[in-house]
Amino acid sequence: MRYIKDIPNPRYKIGLYQWNSKYIIKIESGMYEQTYKIDDYEVTSTDELEACMDDAFTKAIADRFDAMHDDFNGTLQRHNVLF
Repeated sequence: MRYIKDIPNPRYKIGLYQWNSKYIIKIESGMYEQTYKIDDYEVTSTDELEACMDDAFTKAIADRFDAMHDDFNGTLQRHNVLF
């Protein structure tokens, strides 16, 4: 996987990579991450992908991270890993 660049964001670490004829957008928040892939022929430049990191998308990312956290904590509590 080849690192291309970081996409600036005040809340998340967003990295852009290229691998196997796809762009990979990796968004990290603490111990969780989300990954999105798109075929490289679908875009003309990485700037298009950077522009996609708008407020509506980052709001959806935040909601998904919250759900991931709730899911993980729920299973840890059900199995007495966390009290």
